[in-house]
Amino acid sequence: MADPRGFITTPRKVAERRPVEERVNDWKEVYPGGPGRALLPIITEQAGRCMDCGIPFCHSGCPLGNLIPEWNDLVWREDWDEALDRLHATNNFPEFTGRLCPAPCETACVVGINRDAVTIKNVEVSIIDKAWDDRQVRPEPPEWLTGKTVAVVGSGPAGLAAAQQLTRAGHTVAVYERDDKPGGLLRYGIPEFKMEKLQVDRRIDQMQREGTVFRTGVQVGDTLTGHQLRDRYDAVVLAIGATVRRDLPVPGRELAGIHQAMEFLPQANRVALGEEVEDQIVATDKDVIIIGGGDTGADCLGTSVRQGARSITQLEIMPNPGTDRPETQPWPTYPMIYRVSSAHEEAGDRVYSISTKEFLGEDGHVSGLRLVEVEMVDGTFEEVEGSERVVPAQLVLFAMGFTGPEQEGLVDQLGVELDERGNVKRDRRYMSSVDGVFVAGDAGRGQSLIVWAIAEGRSAAAGVDAYLSGSTNLPAPIPPNARPLTV
Repeated sequence: MADPRGFITTPRKVAERRPVEERVNDWKEVYPGGPGRALLPIITEQAGRCMDCGIPFCHSGCPLGNLIPEWNDLVWREDWDEALDRLHATNNFPEFTGRLCPAPCETACVVGINRDAVTIKNVEVSIIDKAWDDRQVRPEPPEWLTGKTVAVVGSGPAGLAAAQQLTRAGHTVAVYERDDKPGGLLRYGIPEFKMEKLQVDRRIDQMQREGTVFRTGVQVGDTLTGHQLRDRYDAVVLAIGATVRRDLPVPGRELAGIHQAMEFLPQANRVALGEEVEDQIVATDKDVIIIGGGDTGADCLGTSVRQGARSITQLEIMPNPGTDRPETQPWPTYPMIYRVSSAHEEAGDRVYSISTKEFLGEDGHVSGLRLVEVEMVDGTFEEVEGSERVVPAQLVLFAMGFTGPEQEGLVDQLGVELDERGNVKRDRRYMSSVDGVFVAGDAGRGQSLIVWAIAEGRSAAAGVDAYLSGSTNLPAPIPPNARPLTV
């Protein structure tokens, strides 16, 4: 145990963000020097708040099974090298999760039953950011090659985790990505102010030095068919994500100026990185309406602020969840409560219990939305009489999530079975109905968190290794049917 009285004597502190008036004028991370460095001067005492519980429920909150009490104790003792080893033992990319994960480990923290939880996420990212600064993160190439080949389709967190594990196991791995650079939504879906792409680039460089090959700009299912892929490789891992976007088919949907978040955000990311984008969708001097109250909506909000929007409103059909943990979502579950992201601190209004009835337009372009308040009655939304109103909008962004993987092309060509939700069905080894074709991440699970994607990538890699080698020493942190802590 670190400090036996730390959780009593030391108050919780989190990394402080840069002032709003400063950070909205650039695309750098909202924390000074990055989140890992922002809290480094006091991170040892924050790690000392960990109680090293007899039953550490933070392990249950985290699908990766991160050894949280162990590396908290090591940070408190300032044994940074060993802390890094314990962190990497369960997580290939802690700099990703330390920035992007909503930290279900913290809502499962035993200290959090009646006090403020340990700052697990901040300790995690401090360990890895310091390791990068000290050049302690090095390639780990395999000692020998097995002669087996694996194709990983998709370079998001699930695909990268699977590829790195399989490369280190000695297999020859090629990662296929349809974009011009690897990283998936980590690169083009996550704004720079949440995670600078330096984090992605240096992990890609590490993986290349270990032997992983990246083939970008390849649309598997088109320029390279599923049959060709299957013929060339001993095993295939589908890590193609859940990219079919939810839409809102109400009158006026055809108007110009209505876009999906994943049309808007990738363009903004490219421009922030210095690339040129033709006919970019921009929020400059516009009234922006974001439909969807989750993280993607917040990303759209922060991006619109930096582009100089006139006004920004984020709509959510669900009621405001409030700031207190609901009785129906007790510890150690991840509660639905009112959370404020960095983007929400910067600008914009959040409106709950609201539904869009119609998009209004002028000269073929959206000019406003007809909205109505709703309330939940017997499990369905009913309009509140007399609550209808019109709000101006010249740019509307859909951030309502995704329904499953794209089926046309690769999925159809491979002939894999789908489950009742449209995800690719897999067995306990993460193998699909087609021999040698495995599935990891959102393509099999449905839309989920980055920490679940990495856990699935690691678990699928163990299944592939056992399939190719007859046995495996790779860890498999979760079975494919594992779900977050719920009641």
